[in-house]
Amino acid sequence: MKSAIVFLVRLSPVLFVIVASMIYVLKIEAGVAYPFRNLVPMIAMIVLAAVTLKRGDGHWTGSGWSWLLGMLGFAIPAIGLSLYLHYGYDVDLNGMYSESVYPQEVFRYLPIYTMVAGGIGFAIGWIAGRNV
Repeated sequence: MKSAIVFLVRLSPVLFVIVASMIYVLKIEAGVAYPFRNLVPMIAMIVLAAVTLKRGDGHWTGSGWSWLLGMLGFAIPAIGLSLYLHYGYDVDLNGMYSESVYPQEVFRYLPIYTMVAGGIGFAIGWIAGRNV
């Protein structure tokens, strides 16, 4: 019981940030584009963080630095790119919304791009973590 509580306490900062990101994405795409499809990278981040903690027996670096750096390598491009494009859509960055014929189509393939970018980031972080 105690280890489950420690696990959830250590996972809670990740959950807080990712759930806030998910709420922001749902706010921006409210009935317009592909909101649930764009939550896939964020759900993958939660799963990746849980696996990292599970492999480390409740510690972020318990199984070495590979998983932690891989998780961070996934988060920066996957979540960062998704949030940046949603922000740009929200504030009409460089005419992203007003000067486009189909502005919501930017979100059609965004989950694929972000998952690929996150996978590349994970691989780089994993390799860097193995060399620590």
